[in-house]
Amino acid sequence: MLQTLRDKTSGWIATVILGLLIIPFAFVGIEQYLVQRVDNAVARIEIAPSWWRSAPSWWPASMLWKKAAIERSEFDERFQRERDRRRAAEGEAFDAREFEKPESKRKVLDQLIDERVRMLAAEVEGLAVADGAVVKTIQAVPEFQDGTGKFSQERYLYGLQMRQPPQSPTEFEQFVRDRLMENIIVGNVGQSSFLTQAEMDRLIKLMGERRDVSLLLMPPPAADTAEVAAADIQKWYDGHGKDFRAPESVILEYVELTGATLPPPGAPTEASLRKRYEDEKSRFVAEEQRLVSHIQINVAAGADAAAQKAAETKAAQLAGQAKAVGADFAALARANSEDLGSKAVGGDLGWINKGTFPGAFEDAMFKLKVGEVSAPVKDESGWHVIVVREVKAGQVQPFEAVRETLLREESETGRERAFNDFSAKLVDMVYKNPTSLAEPAKAMNLAVMKTGPITRDAALNNGGIGANPAVIRAAFSEARLQDNTVSDPIEIGQEHSVLIRVVSHTPERALPLAQVRDKVIAAVRADRTGKAAEQEAQALVARVNAGETLAAVAASKQLSAPEAVPNVARGMPLPTPEVSEAIFALKAPAAGKASAGKAKLPDGRVAVFAVDKVVPGSKTEIPPAQLDMMRTQISQLGGYEEGRELTSELRKRVKIQVIEDNLR
Repeated sequence: MLQTLRDKTSGWIATVILGLLIIPFAFVGIEQYLVQRVDNAVARIEIAPSWWRSAPSWWPASMLWKKAAIERSEFDERFQRERDRRRAAEGEAFDAREFEKPESKRKVLDQLIDERVRMLAAEVEGLAVADGAVVKTIQAVPEFQDGTGKFSQERYLYGLQMRQPPQSPTEFEQFVRDRLMENIIVGNVGQSSFLTQAEMDRLIKLMGERRDVSLLLMPPPAADTAEVAAADIQKWYDGHGKDFRAPESVILEYVELTGATLPPPGAPTEASLRKRYEDEKSRFVAEEQRLVSHIQINVAAGADAAAQKAAETKAAQLAGQAKAVGADFAALARANSEDLGSKAVGGDLGWINKGTFPGAFEDAMFKLKVGEVSAPVKDESGWHVIVVREVKAGQVQPFEAVRETLLREESETGRERAFNDFSAKLVDMVYKNPTSLAEPAKAMNLAVMKTGPITRDAALNNGGIGANPAVIRAAFSEARLQDNTVSDPIEIGQEHSVLIRVVSHTPERALPLAQVRDKVIAAVRADRTGKAAEQEAQALVARVNAGETLAAVAASKQLSAPEAVPNVARGMPLPTPEVSEAIFALKAPAAGKASAGKAKLPDGRVAVFAVDKVVPGSKTEIPPAQLDMMRTQISQLGGYEEGRELTSELRKRVKIQVIEDNLR
């Protein structure tokens, strides 16, 4: 048997098999077969070359495809940035558990895929980003510029070290190059977007359109009290199951820590107050003050170069006159200053502290000696000639003058220290047995309290700690639900925190029909009432569209007369945005006729309206500057949409593989 096997593996068959095996080893490398690889990519993108877009994706043609991968580390960084952005935007309303759902992860991943697709598309088309464009982009970043708006190498290097994670100049330059490369196609498409004059005229006619309307608010419909059949009850319950579910809930036990219930700490000693004074003496130095006058020459916003130069020249002349021996600065200010607030008093601005006039004015003012007149100083209001008439040096306030402040601060510090020490002792005890609150609470003489069922919606929890978003987030966190361990202290106010433990957890569930039968019946009746009101309103609409006036139709039904509302513009709440939208969705009436429609109001009533006249918007009513701004904004919006459409089309040209296991 063994000899037979040996003979067969030494002939031409073995040679062919060995040759076939050499091929993949040659392309992939034998180490790939011998070494365990760890693939951390969450997505892979491949695109065919531009000169062979129909190239097959199988080997060996697949070797011509351009490939890229999105690594898990890159995804995690972007996901964390999005989490931070959402938390900052939503504040206490941010739900970390909701954010962690797969839908959020796929949304972030799709953004990364779009970016990589755009970059690959640019690369296969042979596009590149010039070094000069990278340098120009970096130098235009405001954080890398000094106070004069010039690029600062020092600020640049410091800013890169402050990034998370820090980057070297080479890494950041590559990051900028990648971003420019990614937008090189889509950006040019967006910038090329434009509006024809005909399109602009049509938009103006639509956006500026006004309509004369007759509006009739129907009375509240009569309540439906008819019997609801069992079959209708079951049908409604089956079709609206999501309306009859009990929300996920927890019951908590908790202990509450408040500074007001702790024994007050001892009063601060005189020695501790004096030590605090010595340690923080720099806080109690009165700021230097300067008695300042100025002459102001205004420069209007948007002034041309000639007007700006004329103002600067006049300020320079006044500065020269003020510096002359024996010059009367106050008289010059009264005669020439354009600051109406100080002109009458010779330009006197009074005593000024640092921070009163931040910017160039203050910088110049605090460099002057007493009696020295400045050269002209430019700020947003114009040019200033400044003189410092007197200086009050900063002085340290004596202990007696700040003793009450120190006493209040030291007392507050003592209370905070006592509260923190008490909390720390409680937490230490909890850590010894994190699944129980009873023993630590007993040792610290605290009561263990219990809540009723608490849902994720804080507004439904009827006050108490369940109405606090931080408590809700902790209560429904994975650790609390799975381990039933005690939480860390949750701050819900100043010197006010709680420690919680989930006693029981009830998942969201469907409520049985027997339990919600009355609600189902009420829903069926409300639906029938609404449909009856809609049918009645539709009958009125049909009569108006058949030629009757809305006033005549209303009178025939003993309804109040409709209200005439002329010149209704788009977006006006009439009486609700939904009604306004329905009015402008209605087809314009023929000459001498009216078009009728209806819209439902939030309270269940129906509004019936008739459009009697339509006046298109006119560009003659819009100032030229506003027209130009509208054209620019609409073109930018169009460019953005065209960029999105292009990205969508580019995605159709590529192969995208999402590795779900690495995304979890």
